[in-house]
Amino acid sequence: MNNIHWCQVAPESALQNTALCSPFLQTQDGYHSNRVSVYIDGANFLYGIKSINERYTDFKFDFESYIKKIVGQRYLVSVYYYNASLKQQINPESFRKQQQFFARLVKIHRFNVILCKRQRRTNKDGKEFFTIKGDDIHLAIDMLRDAYENKYDTSILISGDGDFAPLVRQVKMLGKMVENYHFEGNISLDLLKECDMNAVISKKIANKFFLRR
Repeated sequence: MNNIHWCQVAPESALQNTALCSPFLQTQDGYHSNRVSVYIDGANFLYGIKSINERYTDFKFDFESYIKKIVGQRYLVSVYYYNASLKQQINPESFRKQQQFFARLVKIHRFNVILCKRQRRTNKDGKEFFTIKGDDIHLAIDMLRDAYENKYDTSILISGDGDFAPLVRQVKMLGKMVENYHFEGNISLDLLKECDMNAVISKKIANKFFLRR
């Protein structure tokens, strides 16, 4: 799967598939106006969609159609999705479904999957659980790097995590616009204040883009 990267900068050669292409907005000098890059916090998205319906999962969300809708007539530069593989030994079936999900994502045009690591932790009751390590920092690095390199005019952040508020502030200081898409009840007020535009992924939207096949 060529568009899966292990917590590293995605190479330009990763942008060669042909499925999700928004119409080009091109000026006479060949420059694409209103270029958009999308950054998806996978763990935050899963938490949000399950807050709508516990049976819902990111495995069944139609990211291709949803991104096409929110990008609209603008020029899509790239999409980055950040997550981590589940532990196969703990739940082989969930692991299998997730790998199929990743395989579907990398077939989408300009879509890059960045996989980080799961870290074992122990709660106050002594029960073990896993958290994703490094996904937020890699999202921040990619969005900020692309802003410095002038790869987009508008970034779309799909997350409600308030830790991204300083990132958004810095990206805007570089003259870029930042749009935010989040689930209701799963959004930081600090992040809301920093973004140029905010939109809720409602139950109606989740139902519309939920794959039932």
